[in-house]
Amino acid sequence: MPYQGYERLKFDYPAERILRIRISRPERYNALDITGHRELTYVWREVDADQDIDCVILTGEGKAFSAGGDFEMVEKMTKDYSTLTNTWKEARDLVYNLINCGKPTISSINGPAVGAGLVAALLCDISIAAKSTFIMDGHTRLGVAAGDHAVILWPLLCGMAKAKYYLLTCERLPAEEAERIGLLSLCVEDEALADKTLEVAQTIANGAPNAIRWTKYALNNWLRLAGPSFDTSTALEMLGFLGPEGREGLEAVRQKRPPRFPKGSPV
Repeated sequence: MPYQGYERLKFDYPAERILRIRISRPERYNALDITGHRELTYVWREVDADQDIDCVILTGEGKAFSAGGDFEMVEKMTKDYSTLTNTWKEARDLVYNLINCGKPTISSINGPAVGAGLVAALLCDISIAAKSTFIMDGHTRLGVAAGDHAVILWPLLCGMAKAKYYLLTCERLPAEEAERIGLLSLCVEDEALADKTLEVAQTIANGAPNAIRWTKYALNNWLRLAGPSFDTSTALEMLGFLGPEGREGLEAVRQKRPPRFPKGSPV
């Protein structure tokens, strides 16, 4: 049987040849700990090799899509070099595994999507969100560069001006506005999200498999062209976790207070 041994992901088949993956840690709003981050990174290789499916839906269990990285994991990154470098590798692999996965992917964004969860949500080929929810890239608020998917994806989807505004300010993006500027494919009423997602998945699953997969592959060459910029951004993100800004950002979020970042950086 495929998809065995996962602790933070659940799998089911809502229709023929359609796989649904749920990020499952609802008691923590599906925040990704070390286990969850690893599973979300590498499940796409198994998906790519699965000859029994033609489309994949990714969603969250409970009230959130994913609250991003678990604070315990982030703290360990600031203190343990091995954890940091392994997370850096996984952050790169998550993006490239989604880009290179041959199966069409759809994110069904049922609640807030932040951090690594947002990476997967926006890198899916089609993103559909409930109107009541929001997305946010909070890297600079945490005191680290916007790595993950932001540099490789946001300028292409919504343009450089909007990308810079939201990535530098960490302002929340309501789902309707995210759709308007091009970050999301669709925004629907909350009660229609599951049905609309399945409808789109069935349309794709009933289409010409090779034509759809080859179209995805060719379109994703736009993302591959941005690979060097992406690799730089993830390296700079990880560098930030080793410095005073990353440590202060984490403490501020944990204490629910504004950060007091050190000034006078020579960079």
